[in-house]
Amino acid sequence: MPELIAYTDGACSGNPGPGGWGALLVATRDGAVVKERELKGGEPETTNNRMELMAAISALEALERPSTLTVVTDSAYVKGGITAWLHGWKRNGWKTSTRKPVKNEDLWRRLDDAQARHSVDWKWVKGHAGHPENERADALARAGMAPFKPKKG
Repeated sequence: MPELIAYTDGACSGNPGPGGWGALLVATRDGAVVKERELKGGEPETTNNRMELMAAISALEALERPSTLTVVTDSAYVKGGITAWLHGWKRNGWKTSTRKPVKNEDLWRRLDDAQARHSVDWKWVKGHAGHPENERADALARAGMAPFKPKKG
């Protein structure tokens, strides 16, 4: 059975501003890449955190059947939220430990639903540190943002 890894990244020009997300899905067998799929998209007015979430959501929602995979993100916000904070937010009625509403609740709920179908191991990598697949996900996020950036000239 192939190993499946999703590399995800978000980008924003201004925060808020035009943003994009990208995901690189890689299936390997015995260490060799057997299949890749690139996903990207964007929005005209958003935040970096929303695009980081959309990258992970889109990767998980793109899988047609329940899968075992690793999601690799350079977002401490996504990694921390999904692995450490989500349970408490849900228990507290989508409030933080300081009783404030959870930011991006709509996307956290969507990510929670998307991951529920799968067996997901979440990994964090340092962004912009030469990790080839993370750099590709970043390039996809910037390409997803491109249609929404104002034209120079």
